[in-house]
Amino acid sequence: SSADSLKFIKETMAALHSHYIDYKTFNAKIKVESEDNNGKKPDIVAVVRIVKDSAIWISLSATFLNVEVYRVFITRDSVILLDKREKTYQRRSLDYLQEVTQIPFDFKTLQNLLVGNPIFFDSSTAVYRRAANFVLASSIDKNFKTLLTLSDDKNQLLRSKLDDVNLARNRTADVTYDQYENSNNRAFSTYRKITISEKNKLEVYMNFKQFDFNKELSVAFSIPKNFRRK
Repeated sequence: SSADSLKFIKETMAALHSHYIDYKTFNAKIKVESEDNNGKKPDIVAVVRIVKDSAIWISLSATFLNVEVYRVFITRDSVILLDKREKTYQRRSLDYLQEVTQIPFDFKTLQNLLVGNPIFFDSSTAVYRRAANFVLASSIDKNFKTLLTLSDDKNQLLRSKLDDVNLARNRTADVTYDQYENSNNRAFSTYRKITISEKNKLEVYMNFKQFDFNKELSVAFSIPKNFRRK
């Protein structure tokens, strides 16, 4: 009935809202594995620090060398990349993230991806329905048609599938969320798989070894004097 449908929609929206992770700071250590059309890439360890809506600080180390290779500092409008091996640095606009990933990332979207919130999802235009043991929520914006798969019991986010609204591009992204852990009444996915496909295919596996929220942390970032601009 219409009343039951309305109740289901309200309950699902409320559950989605309750699972949205709000925070002031976020700190994590992540093992990252990746593979593209040319094969598997060397594993890396990423240390991520976020001051919400302000800065994202990332250190990338090669696991087989156990040395820091890159350090990245991202703000709402810029990216600074240090190459520790070549002793060089780059200053780029935030569009650099889109060039590298082929996904229209802005600062907020990148934050949400790292902490495990839905991306490119507009709840104000969403349509909800039940399917087997899941709840499906779909929306559309200027970039993607987004389909979320939620668990029927807890309405936790299990999968986010993105299809480009521009059919000529044939661009898709798929994010799956698994191995949830509870931290201060937050359900946090500690294992994720990200697949991005267009002309080429990239698969990224993120295994969160450590994470915490709202702890005091430093995102201080400086460029060594002996580094040259690239």
